[in-house]
Order: sequence, then structure tokens, then C-alpha cells
Amino acid sequence: MRGRQTSRPAIWRRRLLAVAALAVVAVVAWRVVVGVLEPDQRGAHLVHLTIRSKAVGRSLPTTVVVPAGAGDGAGRPILLFLHGRGGDQNSELDDQFYAALAKLGSRAPVVAFPYGGEASYWHDRADGDWDRYVMSDVIPRVATATGADPKRVAVGGISMGGFGAFDLALHHPGSFCAVGAHGPAIWQTGAETAAGAFDDAEDFARNDLVGSVRSDPAPFTSQPDWLDAGAQDPFQPGDQAFAAGLRAAGADATIKLTRPGGHDSDYWNAHWDEYLRFYADALARC
Repeated sequence: MRGRQTSRPAIWRRRLLAVAALAVVAVVAWRVVVGVLEPDQRGAHLVHLTIRSKAVGRSLPTTVVVPAGAGDGAGRPILLFLHGRGGDQNSELDDQFYAALAKLGSRAPVVAFPYGGEASYWHDRADGDWDRYVMSDVIPRVATATGADPKRVAVGGISMGGFGAFDLALHHPGSFCAVGAHGPAIWQTGAETAAGAFDDAEDFARNDLVGSVRSDPAPFTSQPDWLDAGAQDPFQPGDQAFAAGLRAAGADATIKLTRPGGHDSDYWNAHWDEYLRFYADALARC
């Protein structure tokens, strides 16, 4: 008598399950090898917001990091951190950031990472009022969602976001407890700027950081400032010119432009500890 035979569909189902299982194992192994496992949040938790903004005419995401021990963030100050060109609201969420935030303990601010488009450079322009979006949409929404204090806000950023941080200070003097720029994309003339950074010559003139710090430095002297960049950073000429203006104005500015490094994540990740200490110290005094 012939033994019981397994149907062909059943055989194929088993084969498909086996292939699927192997695929899952392969993906996990790949993630381990290339280092893309989720970062250790050190007890912090994320709040994902979608902000419908009239200023830019669209809905945009913001990722908010509420530090460990902060409950819902009630009463904490806010650090608004702006991403670089081509980045997004999650670009800076790595182990180094979370470790540095955890070291601050009870002094850690709620950190908001808004999305600012591919190349907005965080200023009001033809494709949207990005400055107004940050000031009128992002800060109030983050405060409402977390209970954080909208009157104690620091702003910082990398590359495009570093430019944006000082540009916000230019147009909103006295609004921030501290301003920081890390490898900021600062140019001395409109002819030097990257394609898409400004709409035209008039747009550059309205947001000319070097010209502004030389002609009227008051917006940059109303709070502690931080400016740093690696010695190999291609934006060194503009950063150096802006730093000279800060020094000439007697600004309360920490300036570090001579240490090793370039314009990349390796450089920025190596300095998260000191970045976040600067913002926490300034917010504590604000």
C-alpha cells in the first residue's frame, strides 16, 4: 500500500515559508553587519508630529525627542535643531546624540527636529515661508504636544541648518536663549552660494549673515552663540568671516574652527556632548 503523499500546494507553501524565514535572517544579519540597527535611545521617547503649515502650504513632519525622566516634557526648555541639506527630521537620531542627551540628566531639553525640505535653507522664500513655519508653527506645536516651555528655546543646526539657526536669530533678535551652528553653510557673497540656496540676489541680501554681522551685529549679541567647523570644512571661508564679525561685535560666542574634521557626520557625531552641554547651560540660565 502506498504511503500518504503530501500535496504539491503544501510542499510549495513549506518551501515559501522556508525562503521567507531565510530572508528575515538575512535582513537581520545585514542590519547588524552594516550597523543600521535602531539606536539606543537611553530611555528617551519619540513624539512624531505632522504639522499642517499655512506658511509653507503643506503638511510636514517633526520628530520630538523627550528625554528620559522628563515624563511628558512638561516645563522643559526646547532645543530646536535644524537638519542639513538633503536631511530630514530623523537625520541626527543616532547613538551619539542619545548618549549625549542622557548625560544631561534633568537638565536635558526637549529636542525638536523639524523637516525643512530638501534645500529651504530655513528662510522665507518663493517656495514657502520657512522662517515663519519654524517660529509660528513648529515651536507652538511642540510646546502643546509635550508641555515644554515655549519661552525658553534654543536653536541650532548643522550645515544648512546651522545657517538657518543664525538666520532665524537675525530676523528674530532676542527670541532665543542660545544659537548654535555646526559646520554652517555660510557664504561671503551671493556669487559663492550653492545652487538653490537662495532665489536671487535680493533673497541673498535679505539673509546675508556676514554682511549683517558687520553692519548691525545686535541680533547676534543678544544671546550666547556657538560656531564650530572642522578645519577641512569647505565652508571655512564664510564661517571665518562670520566669526570675525562676532568677535568684533564682542558677542558672547564660543568659536572653534581649527580642530580636525570635515563637513560630515563623523565630525558632528564626535561633538554631540559639547553641543548639548552648551545648549543646556544656556537654557538653564535663560
